[in-house]
Amino acid sequence: MNAYQSLAIGQPIERLEAIPPAVDAMVRFEGISKTYPAYRGKPGVNALQTIDFAIPRGSITGVIGRSGAGKSSLVRLINGLEKPTTGRVIVDGRDISALTGRALRLAQRSIGMIFQHFNLLSSRTAADNIALPLEIAGWAKADIKARVTELLALVGIADKHDRYPSELSGGQKQRVGIARALATRPSVLLSDEATSALDPQTTRAILDLLANINRELGVTIVLITHEMSVVRQLAKEVVVLDAGHVVESGHVADIFTHPKHPITQSFLAEAIGDSLPVSLASRIVPEPSAGGHAVIRIQVDGAGAGDTLVARLAREIGRDVSLLSARIDEVGGQHVGSLVLGIPLGVSSGADAVTRTLAFMSRHQFPAEHLGYVA
Repeated sequence: MNAYQSLAIGQPIERLEAIPPAVDAMVRFEGISKTYPAYRGKPGVNALQTIDFAIPRGSITGVIGRSGAGKSSLVRLINGLEKPTTGRVIVDGRDISALTGRALRLAQRSIGMIFQHFNLLSSRTAADNIALPLEIAGWAKADIKARVTELLALVGIADKHDRYPSELSGGQKQRVGIARALATRPSVLLSDEATSALDPQTTRAILDLLANINRELGVTIVLITHEMSVVRQLAKEVVVLDAGHVVESGHVADIFTHPKHPITQSFLAEAIGDSLPVSLASRIVPEPSAGGHAVIRIQVDGAGAGDTLVARLAREIGRDVSLLSARIDEVGGQHVGSLVLGIPLGVSSGADAVTRTLAFMSRHQFPAEHLGYVA
């Protein structure tokens, strides 16, 4: 059973609107579907179906989904590389899905793209890679030189001006890629799995850089990813895709603490899977034993949301409740806590106490998961 599934079974999935219509949107999807026709004997694919949501101007929004969920198609619609089968994609007030030729090329200059595998030209230095879109746009050489110098400093690699990609680390290559994406001063920055090829420490540094860029330049950032940890660290809003549909969307902290769809629950289970102390995780078994404890993990939102919860639960079930582990994270600018509780079993199996605990958490809207038992 996935995390939180114990509270989700039998409950209807409620679709949330990520952004109210009145909010100033940088990107808006209106009635979007995208179908790829049959090709060389392969059947057609409905990549996106009935997509309606908006990304607010100046925000950092995560779009998360498994492979084949439709993330790549969504990116290609935003930057105009694909046309929707139905509907419109509005970027900064322009229907990019209706543009062609020179008008489309000009619009695409306001949309930067960061790639998973950097996509740098090996024959060009870091500075020359950053200069490429400016050369294509027809900038004067003096202006290009000044802009490249500015961007190298912005991404923290001013000393790598003349280095070739083969002389750079993965994190440094991605910084060049980010600088190149910012070269033409875009209003939207698309990050397509930009940290998937990086180690955890470098990933954190790149995400910190993107947060700084968003804060200083006001660029709207769209994170395409399959990693909830990336969304948790950087995004304020999140859209969850599954099989071409938006299955859940809203503020990251709300989604993290109250996931409604099984695919969201599975992402969160992976994201918090390492939150248990090793000493506790190694003792958890699937079957109860007399005198042991049932182990239940709950999610709370707000810095003090869990302060009285343990005492209230103990009064509810008439048993002492142990706090086995606690962890507080900052998610989408809000504090989110994970509490692991031990429910005494006494001489019985304790099944009634577990059921009453889960019911109590459900009644008070705290997502909960029964992990197993400890002696």
